[in-house]
Amino acid sequence: MKLLLPLLPFALFGASLFAAEAPVPEKIDFNRDVRPILSDLCFKCHGFDDKARKAGRRLDTVEGALAESEGVRAIVPGKLAESELHVRIHSTDKDEAMPPSKTGKKLTERQKAVLDRWIEQGAPYAKHWSFEPVRQPTPPVTKSAPTGNPIDSFIRARLEHEGLAPSPEADPYALCRRLSLDLIGLPPTPEEADRFAEAARVSMQQAVEQLADRLLASPQYGERWARPWLDLARYADTNGYEKDRTRSIWPWRDWVIAALNADMPFDQFTIEQLAGDRLPNATPSQIIATGFHRNTMLNEEGGIDPLEYRFLAMTDRMATTGTTWLGLTIGCAQCHSHKYDPILHREYYQLMAFLDNADEPEYRVKPANFAATKTEVEAKIAAATAALPGRFPVKPGGPTLEQAFAEWAARESANLVRWTRLTPSSAMANLPLLTVLPDDSVLASGDQTKMDTYELEYPVTLARITAVRIEALPDDSLPNHGPGRAYYEGPAGDFTLTNFTAAADGRPRPFASATESFASGKFTAAQAIDDNLQTGWSVAGGQGKAHHAVFQFATPVEGAAELKLTMQFARHYAADLGRFCISVTEDPRGLPATKTPPYTPYLQLILQEPAAERTAAQKQLLFEYFLMTTPELAEARAEIDKLRNSLEAFPTTLVMHERPPENPRPTFLHKRGEYLQAAEQVQPAVPSILPPLPAGTEPDRLAFARWLVAPENPLTARVTVNRQWAILVGRGLVKTTEDF
Repeated sequence: MKLLLPLLPFALFGASLFAAEAPVPEKIDFNRDVRPILSDLCFKCHGFDDKARKAGRRLDTVEGALAESEGVRAIVPGKLAESELHVRIHSTDKDEAMPPSKTGKKLTERQKAVLDRWIEQGAPYAKHWSFEPVRQPTPPVTKSAPTGNPIDSFIRARLEHEGLAPSPEADPYALCRRLSLDLIGLPPTPEEADRFAEAARVSMQQAVEQLADRLLASPQYGERWARPWLDLARYADTNGYEKDRTRSIWPWRDWVIAALNADMPFDQFTIEQLAGDRLPNATPSQIIATGFHRNTMLNEEGGIDPLEYRFLAMTDRMATTGTTWLGLTIGCAQCHSHKYDPILHREYYQLMAFLDNADEPEYRVKPANFAATKTEVEAKIAAATAALPGRFPVKPGGPTLEQAFAEWAARESANLVRWTRLTPSSAMANLPLLTVLPDDSVLASGDQTKMDTYELEYPVTLARITAVRIEALPDDSLPNHGPGRAYYEGPAGDFTLTNFTAAADGRPRPFASATESFASGKFTAAQAIDDNLQTGWSVAGGQGKAHHAVFQFATPVEGAAELKLTMQFARHYAADLGRFCISVTEDPRGLPATKTPPYTPYLQLILQEPAAERTAAQKQLLFEYFLMTTPELAEARAEIDKLRNSLEAFPTTLVMHERPPENPRPTFLHKRGEYLQAAEQVQPAVPSILPPLPAGTEPDRLAFARWLVAPENPLTARVTVNRQWAILVGRGLVKTTEDF
């Protein structure tokens, strides 16, 4: 029987070439007999696509078929002569006959008879069986004794109908091998097979139960069953279109394995992968789970539009969501309403809106014992810091620690350039969201392009301004801690300020020169004021640290009430500045020569105080700063830096994170599925063919995940069970597991 099954479709196909058309069924079934005819020959012009519909006539819904138009109805149940459909399909007038001759399609006599009999029987419509609610069927009664498994009753009933007998029961060794391969993907050892065979001689049922329990408890169970799920998520796909870099997302893979070994319910398994970050008090594990949709390909080629390739990633996620949970080829509706799946063009983008409002950061995976490790390392850092004074090298005839500190403080006070940090009155950008933080720094978030512009306005109270300072600051929300927002692996956390201009009270004020505390090779601050968008200030190689640049005005700005600064970032890839603050000075001495980081406002105030008037607390703060910056203690501080860096040495994984309410990402319908043809904005909604979201539910990613696995949704359970059946048996009950 097994050898004949693969040949059966070919035998049937060959026979159909010579056989007459099958007789018309006595009882017409809409899904089996009518829908294929209407779908192939009628729905293109009389379906759910409003733009393609002819004469305003619909045949895909019972309401449309029964509706009266120009005094006639396409279908009058039970009355052939009054049904326009019957009249048109039998007409010999080329202007009236349906389908029109210009389509090149024609109904066969059998198809006409099917439609006529259907109308005579009342023209009942029905949903595709997969959209009907799931019901528990009653197992058929068979001649042979029941086995205790309801599935066997259906199989035996079919075998009896076909006049066939079940295959003989497998011998213990074959059964042991099958169980092992099915459950853990590995064959049993000879010793394991012998033990099973010995136990089966006593009780086959007990031997099977014990073996199954042992295999289900094996760590290899999760590994075996994770593989098909990883395939659905595109885990083994290439990382990029042009550069196939490594991709650190193995923590999500481990999460899948652990979830399967823990027997996590499938609804929770789904919800955490699609919206774990949206759950109340989301745990690190639930955040890691959202890596499911981060396996899309990246494009790091110079000159690409990052927003275009994000759109392509979204269409990939849509197709993956459709095949994984819904068993629908919804990707076709990206360009037009679907001909076979009842998904409208608009509904495709409404579905996309559920997934579209998420950012895609890297997540640092801290070990379970991190809190204890952090406490231990911080204690070592505190001890090493407290020991720094004793490690200051005192050379014969050289200054003591106290003398070196006093000399340094006096020198810094004398050379101090007094900076005034400005508070933005306005911070705008072409696409990124600029947020002013409590310390007057500005944090960029949201989408970016390869040519972004920041416009910042600052009220000023200084009578005279000679220079502007940009402090580029690290932040945990930025790639590689920033200070930039470049997200490609190489320059991750970098930025390139390609043009920096200033205007005072609306009048342009040019810069004459610029210096910086750190630059990447030839990409210096001076290149940010050369009116060349191909050059600029970059800090590649110094990511994760604070840097600053000072820009000297050609002539001092005097008496200005407002300073407007414009930053342009026009690298061939997206490389904005992530977090920064602006300070100005009226110091006439020009640019500072120091390469040390700028002082905090409080330390600056301490240095401005006469040494004799500083409090003990102020002196201690200044002394601690000296210990952490003086070159004589660089070697000792390297040990502290090593300890501090050990707290940051975590693996990363790719996750999803919902955007803040103040910066939602809009989703648009795209004509013909083209990125450049964005039309009207759409809101999140589920397809009308399926049950709606519960009343009063906020339509977000979490609601969508819960809707997918709700008992009212007839598709997810069917699709999931069918996929498992295909893995175990070799072919699903529905052969096309990804498309019902």
